[in-house]
Amino acid sequence: MDVDPRQYEHIEVNDNDIHNIVMSYLVHNCFKETVESFIACTGMKQPSDYLEDMEKRKRIFQFALEGNALKAIELTEQLATNLLEKNKDLHFDLLSLHFVELVCSRKCTEALEFARMKLSPFGKEQKYVEKLEDFMALLAYEEPEKSPMFHLISLEHRRLVAESLNRAILAHANHPSYTAMERLIQQTTLVRQCLNQEHAKDGPPPFSLKDFLKS
Repeated sequence: MDVDPRQYEHIEVNDNDIHNIVMSYLVHNCFKETVESFIACTGMKQPSDYLEDMEKRKRIFQFALEGNALKAIELTEQLATNLLEKNKDLHFDLLSLHFVELVCSRKCTEALEFARMKLSPFGKEQKYVEKLEDFMALLAYEEPEKSPMFHLISLEHRRLVAESLNRAILAHANHPSYTAMERLIQQTTLVRQCLNQEHAKDGPPPFSLKDFLKS
């Protein structure tokens, strides 16, 4: 491969392509007001099919992020029928969020009953057994946030579940589950890694996304 990506530095990018990339990011992340402002500024056509469920997705995401998993499940079932029935991993993650909220609220009896009714059926599959053990272990600590499983009650964990749910809802509606920006970054990273392997010492330096964003 004789192509050096630096030779493309002076190629102009179409404004419409940039607008579409930005729009994809805003719609994916439910920034409705920003989408409307962006449309007004650029004159882009309003993506009505996306905007219809944006507010609903935003509410679902926020409920999951806050740990109100039961409400997130309820709204998801209204917006994307059968999604959680088909996606057991996601359903387990959401139910686990509610279990964690009960534990952190010191509602241990209620947490145990919820685990027996809603989580224990997942134990029939081996891939859930270790996860169940980790969640149940939280009950043994007066301060779960100081336990070895502290990551299960973290905001970052809730965010990961909320983002997975948002992607799943988009895919269920036949919309892209990843933004155009994410796909471009993935492709850029892969191409630069391949170029670096191809050219070894004579090629461009190893690709660093952090350095690329600073450039």
